[in-house]
Amino acid sequence: MVLLHKGKTTLTTVGSPTGGTQFSNMSLGESYIPAGYEHRPDLISNLFFGSPDNWWVILGMNGISDPFESLNIGDRINVGNE
Repeated sequence: MVLLHKGKTTLTTVGSPTGGTQFSNMSLGESYIPAGYEHRPDLISNLFFGSPDNWWVILGMNGISDPFESLNIGDRINVGNE
C-alpha cells in the first residue's frame, strides 16, 4: 500500500503478505504499531522522521526504557505533533 506522509510517498508492506499492513494513523500524533514494527523504534523513526537515527525520540516521547518489553503490535504510541 502506498500512502502520502508529510509530502512523501511511503510504501507500507511490512509484515503483510498482501501488502495491507500499515500504521492505522499515518500522521504525527498517536499511531498503533502494526506487525513488522514491533520492538523496532528505528523503523518507526525512519518512517516518521526520515532517519532511523532518531529512535531515541520514539522511546523518550513514550516513556519507554526497554523497546523489547514495549512497542508491541497494536500498542498506541505518540510520534509527535506537526
